[in-house]
Amino acid sequence: MTILIIEDEPKTGDYLLRGLAESGFAVRLARTGRDGLAMAKDGAADLALVVLDVMLPGMDGWQVLAALRADQATAQVPVLFLTARDEVQDRVRGLELGADDYLVKPFAFVELVARIRTLLRRGPAREDDLIRIGDLEIDVLRRRVRRGATTIVLTSQEFALLHLLAQRQGQVLSRSIIASQVWDMNFDSDTNVIEVAVRRLRRKLDDPFPVKLIHTRRGMGYVCDLAPAPAPAPAPDAA
Repeated sequence: MTILIIEDEPKTGDYLLRGLAESGFAVRLARTGRDGLAMAKDGAADLALVVLDVMLPGMDGWQVLAALRADQATAQVPVLFLTARDEVQDRVRGLELGADDYLVKPFAFVELVARIRTLLRRGPAREDDLIRIGDLEIDVLRRRVRRGATTIVLTSQEFALLHLLAQRQGQVLSRSIIASQVWDMNFDSDTNVIEVAVRRLRRKLDDPFPVKLIHTRRGMGYVCDLAPAPAPAPAPDAA
């Protein structure tokens, strides 16, 4: 399996290529967004992860990521964003577009390797190879989702979010649990990354079908089930 680096700065690209190869990874390097996208699509069957710089000439990292997520062959390949700007809105934008992690330049190479290994280790448990909820079928090993006869194409984060909710069918999961399990980080309460991710998943999973599976429990979180989880009964008035 191959790691694809898309980085236009020559010294950084060469440094990452050499360092990751010396760390035991098979690595390829693209110098432009368009070349990187073409290499990702051509080598999708062997592509394990993409290290993607945001500030690329011509086709920038945002556009490359959107194109990767729109193609079924690369929709679930993990993407680690490299950015020189430590702005919250940039990080949120990347996560909303489907990035799996981000790292701000300059960074320690050992941290990059640790984050790459964490992304590569992520994977669903073998005991949950097939999950069914009503007409929803999740093939965890092949990372395929269907509702009835309809195949649903999800990004890697959308799949991770659905897998988490489906694994805990009927349980209300808070935003903090979802953030820690799907993104492996804590989110500022002022951001709406979780809401955006759930809305995008619903658009694919629920909107085209009469039976809805993802339900909101206001003030509590989200639940995946054939019917929304009942609200807890109010406590009796004190005598």
